[in-house]
Amino acid sequence: MSAAHHRGESGGGPIVRRMQLGGRLRALREVRGVTRDEAGWTIRGSESKISRMELGRVGFKERDVADLLKLYGVEDPVELAEMLALARAANAPGWWSQYSDLLPPWFQNYLGLEEAATLIRTYEVQFVPGLLQTEAYARSVILLGHSQKDARELDRRVELRMARKRILGIPDAPRLWAVIDEAVLRRPIGGREVLREQVEELLELTEHPKVRLQVMPFWSGGHAAAGGAFTILRFPLRDLPDMVYIEQLTSAIYLDKQDDVDRYLAAVGRLFIEAEPPDRTPDILRDALNQI
Repeated sequence: MSAAHHRGESGGGPIVRRMQLGGRLRALREVRGVTRDEAGWTIRGSESKISRMELGRVGFKERDVADLLKLYGVEDPVELAEMLALARAANAPGWWSQYSDLLPPWFQNYLGLEEAATLIRTYEVQFVPGLLQTEAYARSVILLGHSQKDARELDRRVELRMARKRILGIPDAPRLWAVIDEAVLRRPIGGREVLREQVEELLELTEHPKVRLQVMPFWSGGHAAAGGAFTILRFPLRDLPDMVYIEQLTSAIYLDKQDDVDRYLAAVGRLFIEAEPPDRTPDILRDALNQI
């Protein structure tokens, strides 16, 4: 899998391109004063279909995009060609498509957003963040939720998680700023040897130019993100707002309303202050290794 394929040759990836195209269509519709009902009727669909398209939650048929652009009065051939090209890019398969039988749609969406991000800020309370996991640790985490699956499926799930990590090694890799709870370094996921290997990997990653890692120590007591793990994604495209991702057992929540995002941005900002500073992380990891 080439770096260009993994990151997306257009610099974004299909999920982000859907969001970008949806946002443009929404702006055009609103400028023309067209309702979602009217737009839905034009493409033989419903108001809810237009809503899903404008949020980037579904794929796009070129015919539908062409019909909507006509309705919205877009006649410039250059703009038409650009929008239809964007529709084609939005429908391209993501790098994870070979694993789509294993992945619920809500997580496929996240993979598309993750690959397009320029900055990923995350807080984890139970596990090492997926982008930083070793193969053995990842297998142990996956087994917690998929212990009844056959060996081949488990192998493919591990392959998928390892494939995700490749974005940290490409030239335009996103910056990853992670805060992990000290409990992550004490919980022997997979056993002591697996945890030791994982902590050693984290120690090496503290020297990665795109990774900043902090630890929230036990003695800190309560803190800004006591409610649980979350991730904030930032994108290079101006028309895409920051997005908060909160994973649950069988689904995920995506927040992009400014008020919601601002609250999480404030929380992660306080976390970065309340956690031990990044230059203390190597010593904390070495201390954890001595206790495993």
